[in-house]
Amino acid sequence: MATLKSSSLLKPSMSSSSQQKRVIRAAINIPKRVTSISLPELRTIGFNGVELHSSIEKRPSPISINTGFKRFENNGADPLVMAKIYAILEAVADRVEMHKNIGDQRTNWNSLLLNSINAITLAAATMAGIASISAGAPVAALKLSSCSMYVAATGMLSIVNKIQPSQLAEEQRNAVRLFKQLQNQIQTMISVGNPTAVDVKDLMEKVLALDKAYPLPLLGVMLEKFPETVEPAVWWPSERRRRQSKGPCGNKDFNGWNMKLEEEMREIVNVMRVKDREDYMRLANKALKLNKILAIMAPVLTGLAALGSAFVGSPSHGGWAVMLSVLGGALASVVNAFEHGGQVGMVFEMYRSNAGFFKLLEESIESNLRETDLEKRENGELFETKVCLQLGRSLSQLRDLAAASSSEGIEIDEFASKLF
Repeated sequence: MATLKSSSLLKPSMSSSSQQKRVIRAAINIPKRVTSISLPELRTIGFNGVELHSSIEKRPSPISINTGFKRFENNGADPLVMAKIYAILEAVADRVEMHKNIGDQRTNWNSLLLNSINAITLAAATMAGIASISAGAPVAALKLSSCSMYVAATGMLSIVNKIQPSQLAEEQRNAVRLFKQLQNQIQTMISVGNPTAVDVKDLMEKVLALDKAYPLPLLGVMLEKFPETVEPAVWWPSERRRRQSKGPCGNKDFNGWNMKLEEEMREIVNVMRVKDREDYMRLANKALKLNKILAIMAPVLTGLAALGSAFVGSPSHGGWAVMLSVLGGALASVVNAFEHGGQVGMVFEMYRSNAGFFKLLEESIESNLRETDLEKRENGELFETKVCLQLGRSLSQLRDLAAASSSEGIEIDEFASKLF
């Protein structure tokens, strides 16, 4: 009954609300037909203001590839070749970051190990000096502490002098620079060139040659820090393919080359081989000899200091033991600071890399001069400009250098024949 009552009470209210709804519906006059609204055409704009597509219906072409920073059209190139080029570009960019991070880490190694070893060595020398003027029970503790710290410093110096952190950091800096250079070359190839399968193979060889020249791991593949013979650094493939330049040719028949330009290039090669590369190799040899002497001296001094600290306080050997432990520790700190603070290993690697730069330039010039078909050479005017930029000289300065070398051609040719 209660349910029936409540439902009956609700009927009037429902009828009244329906009437109100009818009144409201009559008051608001909404047109039944809505006119179509013309929307403006949407345009999607990519990075650097490059239009990706002009309307919602328009889709990018399947052979159009987006690099992430700018969209390039492959101008009818093989999509598979373009995909491989972009894969190599991504790998090169990743290697740039890896070598940069490893280089920063090894720079920190050099500074931290230098400060730590010097602090341990000086602390051990101080303890040995205090033990020599003390008496009683503290003498044994000071002697044991000093000897232990000298032994630890000797072991750490042996490891640090073997791996040469400053030289490792310089190797990684060179790797970052060269991988960035390769990255820029790939981007230029994509934007202005028409890459082929041969270009893909060339790029792969360059990446692998750089990986071999500047390895990331330390164990097993680390470059020898004290080689028997010093050789220029080599970071390019052994067999460099020659292909026709895609730049504009100054002379259609001879591709920008003439007898005068060939003679200039030959004289520049002779000058670089006789003077520049040999100068850097001589400096690298001097830096290597100095580094060898310092790398041997520091552990020997700390070892002798550890031996002296063990006899501090002895009635029969007290005088020379104190002198050996204190003076040996002080000299070891000086030698270590000069070797790793002065970064002698980095200087050696820098000279070796500079010699490698001139060797690469020599091979590049000689590979063009050996090509008998002038149309297959790189454009002569463009190549001359590249050589000027790499040597940091203007065209007139480069020609003056070749002319000065030509005036001394007999002496240079005789010396160059001995080198070959």
